[in-house]
Amino acid sequence: MLANLPYITVVALIALGVYAVVFKHNLIKIVMGVHIIGSGVNLFLISLGYREGGVAPIYTHAPKIDMVLPTPQALTLTSIVINLAVVALMLSLIMLIHRRYKSIDSRDRRLMG
Repeated sequence: MLANLPYITVVALIALGVYAVVFKHNLIKIVMGVHIIGSGVNLFLISLGYREGGVAPIYTHAPKIDMVLPTPQALTLTSIVINLAVVALMLSLIMLIHRRYKSIDSRDRRLMG
C-alpha cells in the first residue's frame, strides 16, 4: 500500500486542481488550481524516475550499480520553471482584469464583453 502512496497523492492533487479550475469562480483560486495540477504532474514525474536503492547519477567512474534515471528529474525541473512562468502570467493578467473591471469573479458579466 505504501508503494502506491505517491501515485494516490498524484491523483488527489490533480483531482483537487481540476475541481478548483472547474467549480471555483474566483480567478485567483483558478490559478491556484492550475498550480496544484502542475505540482501533481511534477510529483508524477519524480515518482516515475524513482528506483528502490538507486543512487544519484553524478558518479563518473562508478561501479555497476543501480542508478536513478536523470531524465525525469530534468523534466521536472523544466516543468517547475514552466509552471512558475504560467502562474506569473496568469496572476499578472488577473491584476489587469482587476484594475479594469474591479472584480476577479469569473461570473461577473462585465468580464464577458
